[in-house]
Amino acid sequence: MLRRIAGFLFLVYYALPLLVSLLIVIPCYALIFNFSDDTSGPARAHRLSRRWASFLFTFFFIRFRISGKDQIDPSRTYVFISNHRSLLDIPAYALSCTNTFRFLSKAELTRVPLLGYVIRNLYITVNRSDKRDRHRSLEKMLGSLRESISVFLAPEGTRNTTSDPLLPFKDGAFRLAIRGQYPIAVLILHDAEKLLSPHRPMEIFPGTIHGEWLGVYETDGLTE
Repeated sequence: MLRRIAGFLFLVYYALPLLVSLLIVIPCYALIFNFSDDTSGPARAHRLSRRWASFLFTFFFIRFRISGKDQIDPSRTYVFISNHRSLLDIPAYALSCTNTFRFLSKAELTRVPLLGYVIRNLYITVNRSDKRDRHRSLEKMLGSLRESISVFLAPEGTRNTTSDPLLPFKDGAFRLAIRGQYPIAVLILHDAEKLLSPHRPMEIFPGTIHGEWLGVYETDGLTE
């Protein structure tokens, strides 16, 4: 009971900086989307995302500790993959490296007020129930990689709300990397679900999220 009360009080606290920051960053994203070219725009938007993530974690009293970062070359293009257990994973992904990347996101998230605008313009979206749209999203991700902009996916295909460490993997991330001959970089996040559980989305707690880059795996010469 005390944990739930504490979670509610902290929700009230974190809602204010979240709403205020949204009112600030959405116009900043709009300026980037409308006045930057295709080369500079994604990099500027990614830097803004990293600053926003850092701001939110600071006000939420959440620390992010990342190890293995020396394995990620800022000048290379990757297919990034990671586990996904909490909404806090998204800002943690942004802070995990300096490489510019685009997320693959569910198409239905574009309907979220304010954030949907960012997702439509910054992410690559997919309707997972539509085979043609899945093919379209794969081609868009290949196009992003060819523009030297990395792609970030959760190979489980959705947020893991079970007690299992991982859900069965979809093959999309691996097909993408092999087809384009780009390296796969693997990130693992720990403890985010303890701070913001998928089962209690209105309760958030301070603490530390631990991230670890497990390695980079080359796909040169591999075939589907």
